[in-house]
Amino acid sequence: MSHEVTPEPARPLQVAMLLFNGHTALDFIGPHTALTGAGMNVHLVAETLEPVLTDNGIAIAPTTTFDDCPSQLDVLFVPGGFVEGPMLDNKAIAFLADRGARASYVTSVCTGSIVLAAAGLLDGYRAATHWSTRDQLAQLGVEVSTERVCVDRNRLSGGGVTAGIDFGLTLVAHLLGEQAAKFSQLAMEYDPKPPFNAGSPEGAGPEAVALFNQFIAVGDKNLTRAVSTVLGQRMHAHTRPSGPHAEVAAK
Repeated sequence: MSHEVTPEPARPLQVAMLLFNGHTALDFIGPHTALTGAGMNVHLVAETLEPVLTDNGIAIAPTTTFDDCPSQLDVLFVPGGFVEGPMLDNKAIAFLADRGARASYVTSVCTGSIVLAAAGLLDGYRAATHWSTRDQLAQLGVEVSTERVCVDRNRLSGGGVTAGIDFGLTLVAHLLGEQAAKFSQLAMEYDPKPPFNAGSPEGAGPEAVALFNQFIAVGDKNLTRAVSTVLGQRMHAHTRPSGPHAEVAAK
């Protein structure tokens, strides 16, 4: 009689992706496709289970809430978009800070890294973001990377929007190996050959860059304002009196 023991199947890796009104769909759909294609269990997390609208009006249904999301995560992920909301949302920041303190990997795509920075999860790390928001990320004390995918220890971040696919495949390779990542890439038939060399400011040229900057002018002001608010909150926290005389000093 054989005494071999059939091993228990490995548990699926647990991934939490933050959703918020105004997020960019492709920022999380690209990584979501890569990660689920590799067999990971992906939770779409928001404060409630009410549908969340992307920045172009697509309704996405969360699968769990801040309270019910698993406490032990292999991957915590934040997409970009209009990130002023989550940056200044105490509940979202508290959720990220809590899960991020224990997650094996803390990750983002596009301006999602600015949300991670607002939550204090990129202190002492390098990170990437959309090319147009590198200044705002730097203002939060993060060393800004211009790489399409930035890997700094257990912090992985992608550049703008379409970099999410590259990010997702890179993360799969880190977690499950190169063969799993190649399988996921093949399943997506990810073999990009863009029709134009306009995916960066250098390739697009000054006219296209000027048009884009005009297009994002309002959003840029809102993001800069949110960054200033976060910095103000940090300064207030650092200068607030503490100890037995704090209450007296605050009066």
